[in-house]
Amino acid sequence: MSHPLLARAIKICQANNVRFTPARQQVFMLMAEHKGAITAYELLEKLQTIDNKAKPPTVYRALNFLLENHFIHRIESLNAYLMCCHLGCDEHTMQLLICDQCEEIIELNDSDIDETFLTQATQFGFKITNKVLEAHGVCKSCLKS
Repeated sequence: MSHPLLARAIKICQANNVRFTPARQQVFMLMAEHKGAITAYELLEKLQTIDNKAKPPTVYRALNFLLENHFIHRIESLNAYLMCCHLGCDEHTMQLLICDQCEEIIELNDSDIDETFLTQATQFGFKITNKVLEAHGVCKSCLKS
């Protein structure tokens, strides 16, 4: 499994002194090779082609690990997961544009949007504990067709 993203993830895990088990690495690689969002059950099906004994808890534990280490994002509205463009970066601004026709997902990193959102929340005395900004619509490719 020689892949630049995997090598980077392994270095990040070593630097953070966390265990990047073979099962976690397999799920990571399946996500890295998949274009766009993928559900846990789609991952399980792919994992079972490698390891026919794989069960849902294996995938969910791996996904939780990948989320905690900022390797992937959870797309709430699709109940799916997406590789992070900023592999291993701790908290960073993120907004998602999701095409409802072709399912393309564009990850934005606009700090102005993030700051405005946080400022508005603060003005209402609201403390954000989990922030997911997702917008559904139609991408430019689908608009042309």
